[in-house]
Amino acid sequence: MSEENGSEEAEGDLAAGLEQKKTSGKKIIIIVGAALLVLLLGGGTAYFLMSGGDEAHEQATDLDGGGQASEVNPEEPTELLFLELDPLLVNLDTAGGKPKYLKLTISLEVDRQTSLDDLNKKMPRIIDQFQTYLRQLRIEDLNGSAGMFRLKEELLVKVNEAVYPTRVNDVLFKEMLVNG
Repeated sequence: MSEENGSEEAEGDLAAGLEQKKTSGKKIIIIVGAALLVLLLGGGTAYFLMSGGDEAHEQATDLDGGGQASEVNPEEPTELLFLELDPLLVNLDTAGGKPKYLKLTISLEVDRQTSLDDLNKKMPRIIDQFQTYLRQLRIEDLNGSAGMFRLKEELLVKVNEAVYPTRVNDVLFKEMLVNG
């Protein structure tokens, strides 16, 4: 009888051990599932907040940059429009040598009438950005087609900074003369 009792106890201990292992396995699955659910919910929330908040962020940036909300209407038809600037005349940086002058006549390309109107309103900013940049140039900066391309790209960056949120598509040179 003691052998039967001993084997029944061993079987009982074995069954209890198996039940405990099954229970701890279920607990692990539940914990892992809950962790994955939290990660998915957190990722979804982060995506929603980051993508959904763009319009509010753009409007806040527009108000900071230009003092007014953006007037760009996505339904407005696009067309090819140009704004011709008055000729710019600046003296170049010659490091104490004989003064050299640059005369530049530029057209700005936009694709909406509202953009053209906005450029006219912000013309003092545009001229200031161009004058400030052009005065630091040296004659060597303008040499060759690479120099002209760099100048064109830099002026495009400057004008887009000055008129943000309006977008200028291109800066076109009508005349470029260097006196020297």
